Amino acid sequence: MPPTPSLPLHLLQTEILEALVLGERFETIARSLCQRAEELAPDAICSILEIANGVIRPIAAPSLPPDFSEAIDGVAIGPNAGSCGTAAYLGEPVEVDDISTSLLWADYKDLALSLGLKACWSSPIKTRNGRVAAAFAFYFKTKRGPTPFEKAIVNTCVHLCAIAIEHEEATKRNHALVYFDQLTGMPNRRSFDDMVFDRLLADEPAFGMLVVDIDNLKIANDTMGHVVGDALIQEVANRLRHIAPNGACRVGGDEFSIIIDGCSNHDDLKAVVEKIAHAMKQPLECGGYTIIPQITMGGVVYGVDGIDTDLLRQNADFALYHAKEIKRGGYVPFEGGLRTSIARRMSMIRAVDQALNEKRVMPFYQPIVTMADGSIHGLEALARIKLDNGKIVSAGQFQSALSDPNVAFRLTDQMLKCVASDMRGWIDAGKTISHVAINLSSADFYRSDLDQRISDAFESVGVPLSNLVLEVTENVLMGGKEDKVAKLTEQLRKKGMLIALDDFGTGFASLTHLIRFPVDVIKIDKSFVDNMLTDRPSQLVVELLVDLSRKLGAKIVAEGIELQDQADRLRELGCAYGQGYYFGRPSDVATTAALLQSAHGVKETPEQRTLKRTA
Repeated sequence: MPPTPSLPLHLLQTEILEALVLGERFETIARSLCQRAEELAPDAICSILEIANGVIRPIAAPSLPPDFSEAIDGVAIGPNAGSCGTAAYLGEPVEVDDISTSLLWADYKDLALSLGLKACWSSPIKTRNGRVAAAFAFYFKTKRGPTPFEKAIVNTCVHLCAIAIEHEEATKRNHALVYFDQLTGMPNRRSFDDMVFDRLLADEPAFGMLVVDIDNLKIANDTMGHVVGDALIQEVANRLRHIAPNGACRVGGDEFSIIIDGCSNHDDLKAVVEKIAHAMKQPLECGGYTIIPQITMGGVVYGVDGIDTDLLRQNADFALYHAKEIKRGGYVPFEGGLRTSIARRMSMIRAVDQALNEKRVMPFYQPIVTMADGSIHGLEALARIKLDNGKIVSAGQFQSALSDPNVAFRLTDQMLKCVASDMRGWIDAGKTISHVAINLSSADFYRSDLDQRISDAFESVGVPLSNLVLEVTENVLMGGKEDKVAKLTEQLRKKGMLIALDDFGTGFASLTHLIRFPVDVIKIDKSFVDNMLTDRPSQLVVELLVDLSRKLGAKIVAEGIELQDQADRLRELGCAYGQGYYFGRPSDVATTAALLQSAHGVKETPEQRTLKRTA
């Protein structure tokens, strides 16, 4: 409990508490305390020392020469470390009325005596949890101890110091929570905004800005655990901090922003990018795993790509967004055209998201036929959106929106439910349908609940899962999680579903991937079918895929068939199934239901189809 102060001490207490309320730093308050204490005790010389990591750090000693404070700075506390060092070590006051004969001062008495200091009384300053945070000392130039009033002064000062220290520590903790990232110790987004603002106040600002994203952090967390994921974040942070010690900040879960001072053009910025890329090549060992950090970067330069904080940040984000689309693991500088293309994509994302909210997404069905007789073998469900004016738009017109994982994920969910409902209606009406194919995106494999989502949609309405074909593209297969995709698709196959590899040959999947990836159907991309009659390499690809599918025991479907000559040539090559405008355009559920009434599928002659296409 604090002592009951006399009027002078009460005034001292009021003065110091007011300084705390006004936000004065502890060093300022400590100096003021020393000066006021010396006014109240004219024979005393006052000092306040901080105790940090077991050593002394002078805070305030206005009446002592700087040489004295410098001499004791860094001295370790202990049982014979002068009055202050011993008091801090023991956690209790130490009174020495004759420095010249005290064993506590044996190593330091010459320093004190040279200044005429002959006695010293020191008291530890403790926080509420009992930690000794500082020491308060009265020195005297005569051999004596403190008077009762001097003791009252010290007690008051010690109590006020304890309050000031805890207040400052709480302020620092709060500041760290507000301005620093707790995992990495880096400045956070708020600090970054302040740093940019400070640069903008310069007479001639010259800096660049990088935004950095850790690739596949979620996969690391999901497969190796959050301990490894956190270690990856910390390691990337350390490497960025080494390259840009005064400008690197963590602004999000897997995102960093970096200010590059002295940068006036994109060549300057690229030089730093190359250093960062080189720094990431060193492997990280953690939890039994070896990881090579991979990051994607986008960058802007002040004066070239903007002159205010919001525009620079936005343009840097555009560059990063574009880099993740076209150059994941690399770097893309901002260019003016990015704003237009990305703004258009963002607009499309919002439009599709609204269509999903209003249940205006629906499947159109295109027949997949047996090439030998034109009978319907199955259907492919293709996503369509109904606009406010009633117009139906195809997936190609909103494909850019599917780069947003959340939109792609929700689109699949609505398609699954719609297709399940339509199939239930066909079954109830006695219409025969072998299977319906649905396209899956990379977003559908981000989480581990794909199996359950499909089962919930189809089993809830009693449609057998064996009637379902799941189509994936090479981009899904090569999306950085091949093992997870292969594992999930094998689980789906065990439930009776078939897996089709769509657009094979147009991406980067190799035959090795095709062997590792369990597929039941291979679909020949339209680009090969378009050119096969006039381009020998395209025909060779088709021949290879037909032969490969036969040897792998998979079905083969040619997409984009529009001409009878194409269909005839594909039959000659042994392609069993086909899909395209030649056999039928995608149609809504009612038109498709009418088509399924025919026991033999599509019966129109090529001439009739030609008339229909041109009508």
